Amino acid sequence: MDKALLIVESPAKAKTINKYLGSGYRVMASMGHVRDLPKSKLGVDVDKDFEPQYIIIPEREKVVGELRAAARTASSIILAADPDREGEAICWHLKAIFDDGKKPVFRVRLQEITKQAVEDAVRHLGELNVHMFEAQQARRVLDRLVGYKISPLLWKKIGRGLSAGRVQSIALRLVVEREREIRAFRKEEFWTIFAYLEASLPPRFKAALSKIDGKKAKIPDGASAQAIVDALKGARYVVRDVAVTEKKRNPPPPYITSTLQQEAFRLLRFPVKKTMSVAQKLYEGLPLGERGPMGLITYMRTDSVRISAEAQAWARAAIVQSFSAAHVPSHPRVHANKGKAQDAHEAIRPTSPELTPEAVRPYLKKEEFSLYQLIWNRFFASQMSAAVLEETALTIAAGERFLFTVKGGVIKFKGWWELYPKKEEDEEDALPPVKKDETLTLAELEPKQSFTQPPARYTEGTLVKELEAKGIGRPSTYAPIIATLQNRVYVVKEENKFVPTDLGMFVTDFLVKHFPDLMEYKFTARMEGELDEVSEGTLDWVGAMRDFYGRLQNDLAAAGKVESVAGTGIPLDEKCPKCGKLLVNKGGKFGRFKSCSGYPECDYSDDLYKKSEPVPLEEKCPTCGANLVQRVGRYGMFVACSNYPKCRFIKGKEKVDTGIACPQGCGGTLLKRKTKREKFFYGCSSFPKCRFATWDEPLPESCPKCGRPFVLRKTTKKDGTYKHCVDENCGWREPASPPAVPPRPAGEEPEPAGKDGDSREDGGGAPDKPGPEAGGV
Repeated sequence: MDKALLIVESPAKAKTINKYLGSGYRVMASMGHVRDLPKSKLGVDVDKDFEPQYIIIPEREKVVGELRAAARTASSIILAADPDREGEAICWHLKAIFDDGKKPVFRVRLQEITKQAVEDAVRHLGELNVHMFEAQQARRVLDRLVGYKISPLLWKKIGRGLSAGRVQSIALRLVVEREREIRAFRKEEFWTIFAYLEASLPPRFKAALSKIDGKKAKIPDGASAQAIVDALKGARYVVRDVAVTEKKRNPPPPYITSTLQQEAFRLLRFPVKKTMSVAQKLYEGLPLGERGPMGLITYMRTDSVRISAEAQAWARAAIVQSFSAAHVPSHPRVHANKGKAQDAHEAIRPTSPELTPEAVRPYLKKEEFSLYQLIWNRFFASQMSAAVLEETALTIAAGERFLFTVKGGVIKFKGWWELYPKKEEDEEDALPPVKKDETLTLAELEPKQSFTQPPARYTEGTLVKELEAKGIGRPSTYAPIIATLQNRVYVVKEENKFVPTDLGMFVTDFLVKHFPDLMEYKFTARMEGELDEVSEGTLDWVGAMRDFYGRLQNDLAAAGKVESVAGTGIPLDEKCPKCGKLLVNKGGKFGRFKSCSGYPECDYSDDLYKKSEPVPLEEKCPTCGANLVQRVGRYGMFVACSNYPKCRFIKGKEKVDTGIACPQGCGGTLLKRKTKREKFFYGCSSFPKCRFATWDEPLPESCPKCGRPFVLRKTTKKDGTYKHCVDENCGWREPASPPAVPPRPAGEEPEPAGKDGDSREDGGGAPDKPGPEAGGV
């Protein structure tokens, strides 16, 4: 009997699902998207209702061939990509490559990858959702229009390697405006006076001076503070009021994507990208010994705090068993969604009460366990009883003129605090038992000098929080946005906080001035709302596109007339150490650098961002075993060994020795390397002494015609995959099987490439890349 073909995005997800299904199914992975807009051109016909011109992604041609072959013998096709807009788009594109009308095509949406969920899904097959697909398509077209229309303008007017993005540029504006607030801030001195007091019973406690002569205490300088301290030394301290109240602290809701990103950064110091990568693994399934691969959490891209009744029931039962009946409220907790949550999925929660953190710990990596434990604790805490505190507020008179106040708390019932860490605002010191009119003993007076503080720079967590608060972007887009800002060197990290570079500030000013709609927070949030309406089927996506594109065209026409600084560079507030002229930020073949504005008379140049602090990572260097660090250089963000310069390992730029001798006879061997655009090439190990390099893959087979010691494998759209002799004069070639395609993480959109021109690495050795590509995120 023919099997049903079930398709997911990743091999890990396929492996987990295959475990749950019987012999009547064949489970395969699409490796993410199989179709997309072409990178070499806009790929959107704006004159035909913004019709996208999709192509099969070149790296997916082999996968598509295998899927088509499997579909020909399948009884039916079941599409099971992630249950969100991106997953819906993957399913629509898969349907398009099969759609000959001969085989039934179904859609299933798995909120969690467990045996019961998978079996239920294949028993209740559904249909594709056209509105969700159109919403994703609208977002893709919007981002393509912005990237492929504005990015080339930035190249022309400012410099090479730049990009703009519909949400990326707004996120950058937030960082830039915060930095300007910080630079404009002028600190002001103020003083606080504390009295350390003792009652008849311990402990000693600290109260703050709050009022002087009935008005709020304002102490501008040290002299004023000392005068008040002198007046307080002989005062009598009497309790004027004792207020005791019982307060409850309700638990927070279970995680949604954005709050998981924020809390994982706050508590675990996980960058947003790492949080999403680890969560994806927990969702798709990890091998748990004899249990085999199992999905540990529900779908991790969600904006809803809703929990199923079934999950609530087993959570409450587990809480009673682990703590007590008092630790669950009388009725299951129902947390309300904020704003316009799509509510398509549950909140992020564990899939089973049996998969406790300790039970799965032996099978998980450190980061997997840490994130899973965080999700587990937050979910169960969200269903627990409130914490109860007895809060005491004291008002203390010091003589006739001064009043001190202090608050303290005693935890009467921990409730959800048994499981989830308290925040600083929930911490209160205990106070001694005192009565009204009781006289206290002064132990010490402490005048403390302070200064007003500027607003804090954004961290990954607080930037996500601000974007979410403004309704900009969606949780699934935050990780690639943050990565792009760093890769373009629009921002750098200092002490885990974002600082905009001169380039980032200049690009932001240019975009705000010439693209006011695109850079307006409310306009961008309104576009997100319209995409939601498209997803719900209440708005036509083409109509929304027409309005946006009309504004974009007008702004592009006006911005095209402004003067370019691409040749002269962006002025910096820094003087040349050689000649004293102003320095400029310039773009060159190998990235942006700092240069003297007096060039060519003065040839001074230097790295722009060499002082950026490296960010330590948990990953170890495969060469020397030291920790890897994230750095920012002239070419953008990269990961390298912390033991530099003793160890020169750079992640993604590993030189893999093929062991094949260089055909130039120089004594070197061919190394497999990557360009900065993540494209492989093969160059001689003796570079720069020997400059042999090729894009084609060397194979350790001798040429059957001329006897050369190796041949090359090449793939083109016209001729497919074939082998040919390294010696062009020989002319031998024959068809060959294509190389294996490395998998891409499911659900991740490939970023449209920026114009590349010459794609040689800093050290040279890579062949020239023909044809520029425009774009941005």
